[in-house]
Amino acid sequence: MKNVKSDLRSLSEKIEQSLTLKKKSLKRLENKKFACEADALGAAKDFEKHLKYHQLNRLEVLATPHYKPPGKPRPGEEITHYTYQIHASLVKNEAIIKTHQLQAGRFILATNLLDEKKWTQELILQEYKAQQTTERGFRFIKDPLFFASRVFLKSTKRIMSLAMIMTLALMVYSFGQLQLRQALKNADATLLNQKGKPTAQPTLRWIFQCFQSVHLVFVDGIKSSIKLTDRQKLVLQFFASSSHQYYFLS
Repeated sequence: MKNVKSDLRSLSEKIEQSLTLKKKSLKRLENKKFACEADALGAAKDFEKHLKYHQLNRLEVLATPHYKPPGKPRPGEEITHYTYQIHASLVKNEAIIKTHQLQAGRFILATNLLDEKKWTQELILQEYKAQQTTERGFRFIKDPLFFASRVFLKSTKRIMSLAMIMTLALMVYSFGQLQLRQALKNADATLLNQKGKPTAQPTLRWIFQCFQSVHLVFVDGIKSSIKLTDRQKLVLQFFASSSHQYYFLS
């Protein structure tokens, strides 16, 4: 239902944008003069072919007489020729728009799972949408900082091992992010995001970046203390107490 509303809203915006652009094009066409009525009607038909969501309404051809010499004609002045201009307005093509509205939220989904009893249409759609969570989790691979293009594995076993490690890392990452967001929700609290605005849905990646400036202090070779900012101390309040020991907070 969410996708349908989003597609309908996007369609409405496209229709309005198209109307604005086509009105300007129609105005230029109305200012154009043609040598005969057939040419004017032909230009109007060609214009209408390029309309996606609208159609011409109240189309008419206006004939303008011309005299020699030019200017205001004198009584009985002979007409030398006529020029023709079209005049029309744009209205929505309801049939076309209705077709686009019925297609909102729809897409083609193909599968080789042909057992309709085991794999119903609803289940296949559910499994397809579930992939998006994993795909979003691995989008960091496209980040230039990850240097994925420099990883070369020839052995099938090594590729499978790397995939397993990455999946395990993603699971831990997702669990940590869920735990943080749940703690914020329970406390009705927020943290500042990258833009300095409060959010109750921070990404764990951003939290990691906030801890890049942690300094570990050693005195006579013994770990003494860790310097934390107020923001870092605030963030740690929403993690499990077991994580506090790494920062000498427990």
